[in-house]
Amino acid sequence: MSNWIKVASEADIPDGGSKQVEVSGEPVAVFNVAGTMCAVHNTCLHRGGPLAEGDVNGEVVTCPWHGWQYDVTTGQCRTNPAATLRTYEVKVESGEIYVAA
Repeated sequence: MSNWIKVASEADIPDGGSKQVEVSGEPVAVFNVAGTMCAVHNTCLHRGGPLAEGDVNGEVVTCPWHGWQYDVTTGQCRTNPAATLRTYEVKVESGEIYVAA
């Protein structure tokens, strides 16, 4: 059974936007992809860049430090297919965003 942690309101993350939050002491990036909320570990696997600060284009975020790209719906790195970010289950209830710890 998941432990759900409220991390933001839907209004905090517009379509195409992102927000860094903390879940059980871990940095997590929450993305709004055409109205669907997705969450991945916020640290780029290349050099540790903050993904929530990266450019988002559809389902892809580009790390602001060195340009590595990730699919935010799966965590799969498009720059290095051997690398995959941890993903988190997300639910939205009554306009509030929750991430499973």
